[in-house]
Amino acid sequence: MLADRLKVVIILIPIGVGVIALGGIPYTIAVVVILGLAAWEYVNLFRKGGMAPSMALVVSGVVALTLQRAWMGFAGVDIALSILTLLAIVFHMVAYERGAEHAATDFGVTLGGILYIGWLGAYLVSLRFLPDGLWWVLLVLPSVWLADGGAYFIGRRFGRHPLTQRLSPNKTWEGYLGGVVTGMVSGLLLAALWSSRSPAMTPLRGALVGFILAVETPLGDLGESMLKRQFGVKDASHLIPGHGGVLDRIDTWLWAGVIGYYLAIWVWPS
Repeated sequence: MLADRLKVVIILIPIGVGVIALGGIPYTIAVVVILGLAAWEYVNLFRKGGMAPSMALVVSGVVALTLQRAWMGFAGVDIALSILTLLAIVFHMVAYERGAEHAATDFGVTLGGILYIGWLGAYLVSLRFLPDGLWWVLLVLPSVWLADGGAYFIGRRFGRHPLTQRLSPNKTWEGYLGGVVTGMVSGLLLAALWSSRSPAMTPLRGALVGFILAVETPLGDLGESMLKRQFGVKDASHLIPGHGGVLDRIDTWLWAGVIGYYLAIWVWPS
């Protein structure tokens, strides 16, 4: 398991950094593909639990919100969300008329997937498209990746006290605190590395960003665990050897993108 995880990381990290550096259309396409796959997994996860959210609406809604954010920013998003909400309720009204017994619940699940993956995920595009977006993404995402890794290894070695009893019983407070320290140190070092390229990057700022992200983004992991635990599923899919599914990998990214974006524009604007 660990060997598979390391192999995938060694292959994907250089590709990911290269796409982040390119930005623009290649980066947007990559985000669209990742979020689209996560949306597909989300729908299948709920279908395993006996629900029937709309695959077409969740996947197309996630893709549409991401592309809209790339082309128009936040302009017109009220129209996009209104259209998607109306389409979703009409779809499930028809489904109920045709015999679906839980169409009202399915409507909530459909809309939840569009917002959870599409609305939040699109902040990964918004973050990259900031004036210093390249360096913000290269601070935010690697800090989260390294914090996740630190939590995993420290938790395996020193973990004794469960972080949660039901959501993710294998996670420990020792691992969580190890991830916080790792995230803070990673943020400091990454910001120091990028400081010659961007005035927005300073070691102190990087340490604070890494700390905030490492404290808060594990909630994304626990949130996805809530979805899986309800249906007795270990992984969202088996697309990534040793890692499970795409949604299993980006659950913390969904939090990191939105938190990093607002830290960049509100707390530490360039």
